[in-house]
Amino acid sequence: MVGLDNPDVELDILYEINGLASRLPDWGRSFVSFVGEYGIPVGLVLLVVLGWLLVRRRPDAPAAVAGVLWAGAAAGVARLVNIPISEFVARPRPFVDHPDLVVLVEGKHGWSFVSDHASAAMAIAVALFLVHRVLGLIAFALALTQGFARVFVAVHYPTDVVGGFALGMAVALLLAPLAMAALTPLVRVVSSSRGFGWLAAAPSAPGAASAPAAPSAPGQAAGVPAAGGGAAADRPEPRPAPSAPSGSGVAA
Repeated sequence: MVGLDNPDVELDILYEINGLASRLPDWGRSFVSFVGEYGIPVGLVLLVVLGWLLVRRRPDAPAAVAGVLWAGAAAGVARLVNIPISEFVARPRPFVDHPDLVVLVEGKHGWSFVSDHASAAMAIAVALFLVHRVLGLIAFALALTQGFARVFVAVHYPTDVVGGFALGMAVALLLAPLAMAALTPLVRVVSSSRGFGWLAAAPSAPGAASAPAAPSAPGQAAGVPAAGGGAAADRPEPRPAPSAPSGSGVAA
């Protein structure tokens, strides 16, 4: 296979992975291209939405919801941070220098390093893992698949993907304290509002928030204090007046 004789290990990996495309039928190539370009990003967004639905039910709902919000925001921040990096490195796409590659995604004219798809996917995975372990692991699997797909369709070198993973992880971890400090108070304000409180915390079941009333005495209405209770119970009963002595000089 072309590229295996090249001493550059990265090119060997690139040609080996991209060479799989030549072994697939047309529908297989189209499927992998669609999943890598659109399917996995949509799946990551759905994981963030699912995480929001789940963490709203926690006792620490405002902080957890803020963490899910950061998972989505971290992807955007990673892409923004990548703009000056890609302009500084200015690495052409693999198919520019290696036209014999099987290119499955057309119209990619930007710089190759680092991969935006890989950085955004890993940022979501790391930030989501900090809030929900299971969803975070699923997001990790999707991020790894995303990185493989970018090399498979010949729009990125392997190191572009590795660099994207490193960038996304760094953004999600290093900026998390600052993001949580800013987002958590905002989510708490939203949770206390009447119209939008459901966005930050799931509505509680009817009657769950009120404490159970104390059992009433037989024949006593609920919520009505017992006779002689309260301040009246503290007042002493009046003593009976002394009776008149017998044989007094009072006229009959």
